[in-house]
Amino acid sequence: MYDEYFGLRETPFSIAPNPRFLFMSERHREALAHLVYGINSDGGFILLTGEVGTGKTTISRCLLDQIPEHSNIAMILNPKLLAGELLATICDELHIKYPEGNDSIKVYIDCIFQYLLEQNAQGRKTVVIIEEAQNLTPDVLEQLRLLTNLETNQRKLMQIVMLGQPELLDILAQPELRQLEQRITARYHLMPLTQKETIDYVNHRLGVAGARERDPIFTLSALKQIYKYSEGVPRKVNLLCDRALLGAYVHNEKIVDAKTVKQAAKEVAGRTNKSAKQRRFRTDMVAWFVANVVLMAGVIILGYAIYTKPDVLAAWINDNNPKPMRISQTIQAIDALAVEQSKYHAFQQVYKRWNIDVGPNLGPEPCEQAPSFGLSCLNLKGNLRSLRAYNRPAVLSLINGKGQTIYVAVTHVDENGASVHINGEPENLSLTDLEARWFGDYTLLWRPPPNFSGAIAPGKSGKEVTWVANLLAAANGQSLPPQDVMTYDENLVEQIKLFQLKMGLVSDGIVGAQTLIFLNSAAGLGVPKLGELPKSSTADKHVSQVGGVS
Repeated sequence: MYDEYFGLRETPFSIAPNPRFLFMSERHREALAHLVYGINSDGGFILLTGEVGTGKTTISRCLLDQIPEHSNIAMILNPKLLAGELLATICDELHIKYPEGNDSIKVYIDCIFQYLLEQNAQGRKTVVIIEEAQNLTPDVLEQLRLLTNLETNQRKLMQIVMLGQPELLDILAQPELRQLEQRITARYHLMPLTQKETIDYVNHRLGVAGARERDPIFTLSALKQIYKYSEGVPRKVNLLCDRALLGAYVHNEKIVDAKTVKQAAKEVAGRTNKSAKQRRFRTDMVAWFVANVVLMAGVIILGYAIYTKPDVLAAWINDNNPKPMRISQTIQAIDALAVEQSKYHAFQQVYKRWNIDVGPNLGPEPCEQAPSFGLSCLNLKGNLRSLRAYNRPAVLSLINGKGQTIYVAVTHVDENGASVHINGEPENLSLTDLEARWFGDYTLLWRPPPNFSGAIAPGKSGKEVTWVANLLAAANGQSLPPQDVMTYDENLVEQIKLFQLKMGLVSDGIVGAQTLIFLNSAAGLGVPKLGELPKSSTADKHVSQVGGVS
């Protein structure tokens, strides 16, 4: 409807996956690298998780282009099936013949096993890709695990790629599925886009649709509002942008501003919530009726008690009257933080731990300046255990007393509490208070290798591989002869896997941000740690020596 009005050749923000509009952020490239490595390593299970709309299906479509040509692929799009139904679907996808009317799981497995042996003899591998895998029941997941028992002396005959929402991680954490969980050879959790990536994503899709760069359609403030309301989730971005463009078209505006985006956000949210409200209405009415009946019964009983035994009732009230809750001074200080300024002050403290004075010009997105200092931001979701494992000063996203998101820097954590910086001043915070206001989101700074463009997978060559090899050698108390360019060969992959296993990481041989952070720490590169004061650092010089590059 609005395409011609804005000078576009086609609709830029359809939610249907279109390879022409493919936008691969650093996170998407890293996720794809993990999946490709998993396919090439002949492991049993490969796992990709992420919130709704973060791009899992897009990555799976890219994976199809990366899978070797000598592969047979089965796509399971609706996994809400019983074990026998799933096996029958796999047979149908791979054109495996089975007796008509069969309902025996053993017959399905025998047919699949015979097929896999025949394909293996021809040098072909078989890959099953399951979308929406969080809908798989534990019984079906166990049946899938048994399928991966089909193997030769050299490799698994079937690989299973599971794509699902974060609930899948909780399902796999169940004790009865520990054998399956241990067979996952490559895994990745896909996070939403950053603000910069969101802006790049919108401009990329507009460009593919025919927009001219010199004639911007969205103002910068509008793009920032899109990030705010979408939270960096590509599907939400598409819905918001589509509605905002329609709104501007209806009002005869050639530019989409922040006001139009805010209105679009209200309309999208209203449309999303309407059906849910209708579904809940009848249930709410029943609950209202039951609650009122219970309330009236309580009033009658209480009135009778007051009339017959007033002394006993008074004593009970005194004994059970809750004492006023004491709010710590630190929590009070957190609640008093200015929301707009808290992110700046928090990141300022973390940068200071890296001996970097960012001054007053940090900007609304502090991570955007990190590359100019040779650093990068890593957004994570975890708990106190993972925070202490990374052992880095971090910016935590907390919730204040009004339900707003505010930011504090944490520079020390132990069993006695945490040291957080509020407006630049250190304060002690109990772990109980911290966990009550923190839902696991945090950001830390780390130092990537030179020319780092994403996860380092086996077979890659370049200075970043040389950097990794020298870091690993330093971590093991060794040194390597000076080399300019190295290849991530099988020997180095096995050493990295061993290091990952030792550090409690996923031992998949993929060198991503997490592995690099632990390598930096193990190599003693002078990086700041939780509990340490900032000191005069020779980190840059040390990196140059260890990494073998300038």
